[in-house]
Amino acid sequence: MVKACKWKQRITIYGFVLCLVSMMVLMVISPKETISRAERRRLAEKPRLTAKNLLEKSFMDDTEKYLLDHFPFRDGLRRIKAYFAYDVLQQKENNDIYVTDGHAAKLEYPLNEASVKRLAAKMKGLRQQYFPEQTAWYAIVPDKNFFLAQPNGFPSLDYERMSSLLSQELGAASAFRYMEIMSDLTIDDYYRTDTHWRQERILDVARRAADTLGAGEFLSFSSEGQAAFTQNQIKNFYGVYYGQAALPMDPDTIVYLTSEVTDAARVWSLEENMQSGKNAGKVVLPDEEGAVWKAVYQTEKLEDGKSLDMYDVFVGGASSLQILRSPKAATQRRLIIFRDSYTSSLAPLLLEAYGEIVLIDLRYIDAARIGTYVDFAGADILFLYNTSIVNHSEMLK
Repeated sequence: MVKACKWKQRITIYGFVLCLVSMMVLMVISPKETISRAERRRLAEKPRLTAKNLLEKSFMDDTEKYLLDHFPFRDGLRRIKAYFAYDVLQQKENNDIYVTDGHAAKLEYPLNEASVKRLAAKMKGLRQQYFPEQTAWYAIVPDKNFFLAQPNGFPSLDYERMSSLLSQELGAASAFRYMEIMSDLTIDDYYRTDTHWRQERILDVARRAADTLGAGEFLSFSSEGQAAFTQNQIKNFYGVYYGQAALPMDPDTIVYLTSEVTDAARVWSLEENMQSGKNAGKVVLPDEEGAVWKAVYQTEKLEDGKSLDMYDVFVGGASSLQILRSPKAATQRRLIIFRDSYTSSLAPLLLEAYGEIVLIDLRYIDAARIGTYVDFAGADILFLYNTSIVNHSEMLK
């Protein structure tokens, strides 16, 4: 009996050691990826051992991150964890991501009223500094929870309270006017695996924006039809929620709409035009010699891992400041949009009506620097933010 117990103990110990050694061998011989396309992020690099990081104990922290990112069968184990959370523990979400009606979405609640007030104060401060005599419009893009959360038993923001509080803070008699676009949207207007809306589905939003700003007569498309555009497809788009949910989902297809107007238009971005070397920090302005202009749809972002997000095909993705110029626009009107990533796919649809569209993302540029690059005189002004930005306005500079 005693011998049998000893053998069981030995088998357990030997099995554990064998498993440990096998994992170590796999860690050494397995190819090391530099990015995780499922999670849309760069993986930790193997840290270099130096006296400094050893004394500061950062070497061990960096090593732990590296081992976690490159653990064998990591994606499979993440998927098993997700199945366990959903099917065994009967959780309705995993990593704050839930999947229902074929869509993945991230929980966003409760309403942060202090954030809404902070955003309103930011908007009023910008108007006072840069365009005190001009009317400014604002619109809120609802997140997917607006359509999915309450009907499926998930906690949800009070969207009505968010809108009314923002209106109250901006002041009924102020020069801010509300552009209502929520009624133009349904859950089918969004990618199933991602947070963003689909460009081919928001022609009605583009039409609403142009009509409200008084430029609708210059758009050749209706809110329902796409005759003015050619559809181009990018298949196998796995959105941000796909990796976070760690569950199998069919990929989306990105459709981007082109025309003679979008083909002729070009985009200048602040980051692309910041010089390095001895001229580090100097910006080549749009009208200066040597300014870099790129296409509205930047398909090169899909090559060689230049971008971890296929959605960056729209105007090149996130940027602090971008200027779109449209030589085939019907007017020389200018539109300035304080934006987040949703605007990347909306702006090209408005190029027919505007000779120039300026996109300002306050997540990446301090409000005090805007006047260095942007002339607000005579332009139409629009603040367009999704509910996550409204609820987390601390991310705006």
